[in-house]
Amino acid sequence: MKKTAMVFVLVAGLGIGLVGSALAGLDFGLDTLNRLNTQSQPLFGVGKPIAASSQDSIDQATAEADPTDLVTLANGLSAKVVSAAANLEPNTDMMALWPDTTNPHLADACNEESEPDPGVQRIRISDGLVETIVVSGLEACDPARATPWGTIVVAEEDGPAGQLFELIDPLNTTGIAIEDGTPTCTSPPAADACTGATNIVERTAVGNLSFEGIGITPNGVMYYGDELRPSNGTPGGGYFKFIPTTLWDPEDDPITSLDDSPITAGSIYGLRLGKRGTAPGTDYGQETETGFGSWIPVPGLDLTSQAGTLKLTGYYRPEDLEFDFQAIAVGNVRLCANNTGNEEVDQTYGSTICLTDGTLEEAADNTETPEVQFLVVGNPEFAMMDNMAYQPGRGKGIIHEDGDQLLGNNDLWDCLPDGADDNLLSDGCVRIGTLNDLEAEWTGGIFDASGNQFFVSVQHNVTGHGVVLEITGWK
Repeated sequence: MKKTAMVFVLVAGLGIGLVGSALAGLDFGLDTLNRLNTQSQPLFGVGKPIAASSQDSIDQATAEADPTDLVTLANGLSAKVVSAAANLEPNTDMMALWPDTTNPHLADACNEESEPDPGVQRIRISDGLVETIVVSGLEACDPARATPWGTIVVAEEDGPAGQLFELIDPLNTTGIAIEDGTPTCTSPPAADACTGATNIVERTAVGNLSFEGIGITPNGVMYYGDELRPSNGTPGGGYFKFIPTTLWDPEDDPITSLDDSPITAGSIYGLRLGKRGTAPGTDYGQETETGFGSWIPVPGLDLTSQAGTLKLTGYYRPEDLEFDFQAIAVGNVRLCANNTGNEEVDQTYGSTICLTDGTLEEAADNTETPEVQFLVVGNPEFAMMDNMAYQPGRGKGIIHEDGDQLLGNNDLWDCLPDGADDNLLSDGCVRIGTLNDLEAEWTGGIFDASGNQFFVSVQHNVTGHGVVLEITGWK
């Protein structure tokens, strides 16, 4: 090699070394995370986020004296107790605000415990009074959602046997027992302690599965998932949609009879991703969990077994789902859903996916190609996603963690939507809440219409009874 060439190579190598030395102290990902934290006020509407999960676990006496001690919040946010009544069930889960989210008076809540424990309770927001709507007969009541026609649906996370019920006039429905799917006032409550048995009815048309996430469009199309883990080569839970035989007209007044509900009859479809090949597509199965797909007609009501038969796309324990209200407001269907995963045994961290299904009309006609993409991919700090709440006005999702708490207690995460960058993922999430109770989890969070009041349950906490908080302070 000529001397001049040798000198060039040495200089070039020295240059590479200098660049490498300069980059050695730069962690671009950490820098991006730090920027999220320092710009949390304009991005998230909160002050300094929480740096790490709480390692604390307060005792019962401390929590009873002030239930807000169960939580630590980002700067600027504050909590007050909506209810910590002794008769509020310890596994209070998802809540539906009634009569609406603009001026809510009640939070109608599921209790995720087994029969004979109470299944549904109403919580008066003004003073925390708790009364029981369904006293027995529900197994692991989990989701609760208000419908566009003025009712509430609640359902069981009870494996393939899970049922969905529809409730009208929750203020005047009290002490109902459900026996073999039939609401009654005969047993166990005395007849004179029970009112409104005809105000609740099972909706068999939507099928049976382990209900968790439920979302209903303004015209009545219902999306829901099966809270099922994979097992012995069988995929996890699938996603479904129910299209009513008679759609709902959002201009109509709320119904006054359950007979007029759109979910009395309709058709069920299951989501199968993979469009390559002969229509509706043959390129489906393991690893096909994002991309374009098809809604496959489901002929039976046992949706868990039908998912396997029809080779529907499976996810690791589908949990809560929530519509993108900004998309809905302009007539498009977009929803995001959590899949929990399994942190402790497998280090299979959860994920948040988002599904688009065309316009409201196309979703109801089943004429659009559905598409699923990841929004959030889990990690050791943000390991297992469970509930989700869309924040009106900011277009962000508040995701509740239900992890195995390997790095501390469960957290609340505030996640940005995807911006104009090349990827489709959230532009970043920050920790805005952490629990000071090792055994508890956040669940059931829901915003009022303003996006400024956030109602959330601290489930199975150290007090032994339910605690529902109202969190405010977003700027």
